[in-house]
Amino acid sequence: MAEQLALFGGKMIVSQAIKRKWPIITQADKDAVMATLERGILCGAYAPEIVALQEEFAKFTHTKYCIAMNSGTAALHAGVMAADVKPGDEVITTAFSFLATAVAVLHHNGIPIFVDIKPDTYTIDPAQIEAKITKKTKAIIPVHIHGLPADMDEIMAIARKHNLLVIEDACQSQGAYYKGRITGSIGEMAAFSLNATKNHCGGEGGLFVTDSEAYRGKANMIRMFGEFVKPGEGRKYKSYSMGWMYRTQELPAALARSQLKALPEHNARSERNGKYLTQQLAKIAGVVPPFVPNDRTTIYHKYRVRLEPEKLGVNMPADHFREVVRAALNAEGVDAVLWQTVPMPGQPLFQLREGYGYGCPWTCQHAGQDVIYNMNDYPETVKLLNNSIVICSEQFPMYAQELEVMERYAEAFRKVFSNIDALVDRKDEILQRKGVILEGLYQGEAAPV
Repeated sequence: MAEQLALFGGKMIVSQAIKRKWPIITQADKDAVMATLERGILCGAYAPEIVALQEEFAKFTHTKYCIAMNSGTAALHAGVMAADVKPGDEVITTAFSFLATAVAVLHHNGIPIFVDIKPDTYTIDPAQIEAKITKKTKAIIPVHIHGLPADMDEIMAIARKHNLLVIEDACQSQGAYYKGRITGSIGEMAAFSLNATKNHCGGEGGLFVTDSEAYRGKANMIRMFGEFVKPGEGRKYKSYSMGWMYRTQELPAALARSQLKALPEHNARSERNGKYLTQQLAKIAGVVPPFVPNDRTTIYHKYRVRLEPEKLGVNMPADHFREVVRAALNAEGVDAVLWQTVPMPGQPLFQLREGYGYGCPWTCQHAGQDVIYNMNDYPETVKLLNNSIVICSEQFPMYAQELEVMERYAEAFRKVFSNIDALVDRKDEILQRKGVILEGLYQGEAAPV
């Protein structure tokens, strides 16, 4: 007889006490920040911590130039600007990412064009990119989602064929490799995030990298109010283009420098944990762990698991089954969470298309086609979001945990899936419990317009 689920009064498998909270702040991190305070230089585009961070991260990513910014979104926007995207121009990206990927395009009055994902890696499907290219297309932004690199060889070949630039959204993939090349070093430009949830923590912040001096110069202008300022030169207070205040500060830069030294250790821990959990979950019917092709590595920023009720003989909508299983796992102490519940083009922002007002940039006089975001164009993304959950929360991510946590997580999965019949029998009760009510969750239809 299967052990009683914690959801129904049984004993919990995973104790909260064994989980390690992120970020892991060491004495070295504290010393780095305190030394910066004692120095007394706390801001400036060419302040010492910022300059050092840029040099060290460029070396880490095998790129020539790095610019520290105040967010990964700002770094993406810098790439869009450097790619010479003008009002009404189009930028192709994936339907599955955080909103910032597409918002960075809107920030420069460009129009995001979305492509569905591959069902195995969850990254943009290169086979569908060319059909979305028009005379207005300027760039492609592949996303290394959840820390797994996209199919960069195919994407770069398409970009070269159509004279497009590639901006890697590497915000979730610091330290991942594709065919021996580190993410951020493959496209013309790349953006990284230093948000506190990332494996490379700076609290907040972003990093733009490139091998091009020209792109580096344009990105620096958008960071500095459109001004062109060289290191060692004083400001002339002349703005040559639209610019923002995207500079970061010395304290987060100091923290990011210290955390960069620990990044290989964090990534190795995450890779170990991810491989172990995948090995264990692959043995459980109805559970599909993430797939990592042999030609690349992942840092498991997110560990996404698909659920297949049909393989268990369960006749239940995928999102209902997902929530029932998630409730049971949570009760066992497993951090089973949702990350994104609608494809990016399903967000009200893209369904309503009000933009900056008056429908801009979609109604811009310089726009080409009338872009409509139809959810039927992204079936794999819709399916993924309905039938999958993320294991490990942002507060307790995979790169922070000891192997014991993964062992307990695997045990909890085995326990839950050996009690599937009990969960199905009480599904209505579970779905109505506080915290797992389905109201507001994406059910497959587009947002109202």
